[in-house]
Order: sequence, then structure tokens, then C-alpha cells
Amino acid sequence: MIEHVAIIGAGFSGTLQAINLIRHEGPRATLIERAPVAGTGLAYGAAHPSHLLNVRAANMSAFPDDPSHFVRWLEARGMENATASFVPRRVYGAYLREMLEQALARYPDRLRLVHGEVEDVTLDPDGATLRLSDGTLHADAAVLAVGNLPPHDPPGLDATTLSETRYNGDPWDPRVPDGLADDDTVLVIGTGLTMVDVALLLEARGFGGRIIAVSRRGLLPRPHAAGQDWERIRERPQTQASALVRTVRARTAQIGWRNAVDELRPFTQPMWANASEEERARFLRHLRPWWDVHRHRLAPEVHARLQALIDRGQLKVVAAKTLGFAEGPDGIAVTLRPRGQNTAETILAQRIVNCTGPLGDLARTREPLLQRLAERGVIRPDPAHIGIDVDNQGQTIAADGRANANLYALGPMTRGAFWEIVAVPDIRTQTWAVARRLSNAHWVGGEGL
Repeated sequence: MIEHVAIIGAGFSGTLQAINLIRHEGPRATLIERAPVAGTGLAYGAAHPSHLLNVRAANMSAFPDDPSHFVRWLEARGMENATASFVPRRVYGAYLREMLEQALARYPDRLRLVHGEVEDVTLDPDGATLRLSDGTLHADAAVLAVGNLPPHDPPGLDATTLSETRYNGDPWDPRVPDGLADDDTVLVIGTGLTMVDVALLLEARGFGGRIIAVSRRGLLPRPHAAGQDWERIRERPQTQASALVRTVRARTAQIGWRNAVDELRPFTQPMWANASEEERARFLRHLRPWWDVHRHRLAPEVHARLQALIDRGQLKVVAAKTLGFAEGPDGIAVTLRPRGQNTAETILAQRIVNCTGPLGDLARTREPLLQRLAERGVIRPDPAHIGIDVDNQGQTIAADGRANANLYALGPMTRGAFWEIVAVPDIRTQTWAVARRLSNAHWVGGEGL
């Protein structure tokens, strides 16, 4: 019987896991966080005040069984017309942090917060023993809620050869705009949502120089638009990439591309689960960039600010591959090969920010805990090498292929099994389900029969 769960990481996934264990009257929990502040994670804790959520408030409740919870929280604090609003991420961080603080205050015998670094986890038939920097902790089960890992270095770049004042490998570092002059050039590697955050942060901090954003295809996230009703598909589309493209294109002609993408939401996880490894690999290689920019959209206000940067010539988006980086006294000379060309070009940047997206490959991670667990075979990469291999219950898979009954994983690092597991609507459902399982609440109503 599980009486105590240790949760490693107190960002969105870990915080909701702890709160859901309480809501399901489950085992007591110890929530472990190495950062000074728990309950927000990078996405909501390190955001600039101008950074907005990419999802309307109406769909940002922390609980799948209470869809208006976040809207009510906003309205109780004086916000009108909250349902359709794209609120600041810091506000959402305050929402999460308040829920955690309330849970800690109301249930001190069931929830404990520990600030520290988990260095290793050892599994045995009785549970899991966590080695922290200042002691050990035993629990009947442990949950890895490590969130997104920092991006890996892009091709041709060796971070050890570049100075820290020139190269920012962490796009969430608030020091990204520090020390820049208006005649400087900032090269942002990546053109997705994180690039948008960095560009708007530079603008908000008064940077007047040039920003160049580069990715292989040069694709930018699309904006949200006003919602509308339509007759949605009722059956799961085919998982073959070419068939899926034909289906979406046909539906786009009928109902618009936003609706054509949105109506896939109920089916994306089952489609991914039923796709072969070859089909998944084909999707990741050819369709993922296009899926990302259409599926993960920008708030209209954010898109307008981004477009204004482009229109006035401060931001330039380039489709190219990076080939090499050489630092000199005036900056870093970056060699690029533009898409569709055979000849390379060189630009000089005074600062480079890596926005290539979170790293999921365990073979390349520099996270000490995950390195140790992978080296010992306690966990293994998923077949696509985009996260930690887990079964459909969230139990981690060991190197020998067996599921670890007392070690779970949550959130973006389980994308190899679920794919759509990076946004609030998906993670809140996952944490809810895992909490129900750990609390034995999944047997209620015949769900386990």
C-alpha cells in the first residue's frame, strides 16, 4: 500500500501532482524543489511581466473536473471578462503558488515542501530511497516531475569555446538583454515560442539593435483568432503522415486551419499511441515543425507585437542551418547556409541566445539525476529519444523493458509516450490520472475493472 509519495520538482506538474493527491484523499506527499520558489516552474516563474499565456483563461484551470476554476480565481481578484483573456504568465504563476501555499497551510500532515537537490533515486521492493545533498528520504513511490530541460547546443556550436557574455544557452536567463547596445546584433537560434519570448523581452528592456532569428525552415508560430462553432469529426483520423496531411488540408478548406487542427485534440494522444515507431519518426522528421507552429499559437496581442518588430525591420527571420561559430573581439562570427542555397554566409553577432527548444534525449542531457538513473538502467529513453520512456500509466520503463511500479514520470519528459503533453490542458489530466492511481481512486466507479 502506498502511504508516502516523493515528488521531484515543484513546477506545474509536480505542484499539481501534490495537490491532486490531497484532493483524492491519497497518500501524504513530500514535494522537493531545488529552486528558491516552488509552485511556478520556469514557464510561469521566470516570465517577464509582458509575457502572456498562449491559451485563453477559460482553458487554463488546474483541474479537469473544475474547468472554470482559474476564471473564478481571476474574477475574485477583480478581472472582468476573464474567460476569453490571455493573461500574463506571472498571474498564472501566482495562481499556482497560492494553491500550493494553501495546501501546505491546510494539510501540514499530508503535504511537506523540501528545498533541496535530489542527487539519486534507488528503487527496491519497498519503494524508493532519494539521496539529497543533505540527507536521505524514503517513500513508497517517487514521481519525476522535472519539467522541460534546457536546449542542447545547435550544430557547429561548442559552448565551452564561447564566453558566457556572448552565448546564452539558457533562454530563460533574465540577464539575456544585459550589456547590449543599440548597434549590437542578437542572433536567436530557433523561431518558435521561446524565440518570441526572447524578442519581446529584448524589446521590453529597451534594446534597439537588430535581432536575427534563424531556424532550418524559418517558421513562426501562428496567432489565435476568435473561436467559432463547427461540426467536428467524430472518428480518429489515420496515423499515416501523408494521410493525415490530406485530411487536415481537406478540412482546412472546409472549416479553416485553426478548426482543422483543434478538432484533432481529442485524438492526438490515441493517434500517437497507435502509430508505429516508423510513423512517429516520419512525423517528427517532416511534420513536427509545421504542427508546432499551427498547434502552439500566440495570443493576438503577442503576435501583433512580434509583427511590429518585423515590420519596422528590427527582427529578421531567416531559414538557414548553422555551420560554425568563431568568437572574436567584436562578437561571434556565425556561418550559415540559407535554405535552398549551396553557399554559406557569415554574420557577426554580439550575443547568441539558444531557443532551439527543450532537450528530451536522455543520452545528451546534463541533468545529473537523470544521467545517473539512465546510466544504471533505472530509466531509459523512449524510442524516439524525445523523453523518458513510460507506459500508459506513467510508470517509468527500465533498460530491461520492465515497468518500475514505484517510479513515475510526469509532464513534457513523457512526450515520447503521449506526444501532446506540454500544455496545461494535457498535463492537468495526466497529473489527475496518476494521482488517482496512487490514491487507489481509479477503482471508483469500475474504472479499474
